[in-house]
Amino acid sequence: MKLEQVAPGIHRIESDIGLRFVAQYLLVGAERTVLVDTGLASTPDEALLPALAELGAQPDLIVISHADLDHCGGDRRMRDRYPRALFACHELDRRWIESNATMLAENYLWHEPYGLAEPDDQGRREMLAHLGGDAPIDLGLRGGETIQIEPRRRLEVVHLPGHSPGHIGLWDPKHRVAMIIDAVLYDGIYDRAGTKLIPPRYYNAAAYRETIRRVRALEPELLLTAHYDPMSRDASIEFCERSLGHVDAVEAIVRAGHSAGEVGLRELTDRVNAELGPFPEFATEIAAGVRSHLASLEPSTSELGPAGLAVPDQEPLRTDAQGSSPETSTRP
Repeated sequence: MKLEQVAPGIHRIESDIGLRFVAQYLLVGAERTVLVDTGLASTPDEALLPALAELGAQPDLIVISHADLDHCGGDRRMRDRYPRALFACHELDRRWIESNATMLAENYLWHEPYGLAEPDDQGRREMLAHLGGDAPIDLGLRGGETIQIEPRRRLEVVHLPGHSPGHIGLWDPKHRVAMIIDAVLYDGIYDRAGTKLIPPRYYNAAAYRETIRRVRALEPELLLTAHYDPMSRDASIEFCERSLGHVDAVEAIVRAGHSAGEVGLRELTDRVNAELGPFPEFATEIAAGVRSHLASLEPSTSELGPAGLAVPDQEPLRTDAQGSSPETSTRP
């Protein structure tokens, strides 16, 4: 476990997850302590609880950025450890986050009917173990809420869909820090040796592109993610440009394949993997983006599949010093 303060009151907690790393964030204010994400089921005992003990902190609010096993798998353990803490996520990811079975079926196995490689029984058991058991969410968010952690310092909840329908981040306007977690994913996730490992997954190409542009327009002084090192303003702009370039490349491959008569999700996914990868892990996640691009070419294609989750318009983001929202405020 690696613990470092990356901005005033913002602590980054990094731990290994296979060949790569994952980071959670702890925001410590005079009024409230907020934890962003709980990692895998093993992350609380391996990283979060030791970090909290070292800082002498306890979370009042635990914000789950989105529905993926390496971001919400520790929910049950953290709820058991901190029963008074409130858990929050976006409403559009809530079903997946609260139910391990629903997450597995709709987020990880949705492409089973298309003939793509699926985890065997042992792999499914391991995924469920990483998910850690069902745990309820207390607060359903929409984006635009504010969280006051100390006098004259509010964090704004930002809806950043694409990677998942209900992905959210936090914006700290006082220090111009954007915590976007997995909302933007470059041209892939890399291992610690710098080798491309996992493809960017996005369920909705239009929403993902808009999210990337939104993050880029913020021009944060510090960009914080789950699987990349902290980035300066200039680095964040390049990161967003490369991310947009990847979406454009996937779309071009899908269009070329479609024009050549390739319309199957499996064959187009394999084609993208061959041209932009290969991605040694989770290559089937390419299929989500491929399906979204196919939907623009074939209106009968479902862009979000079995989950049937729509992505609403994003709310305007306030960037004033307080980060306040005229409509709602989340103050647990």
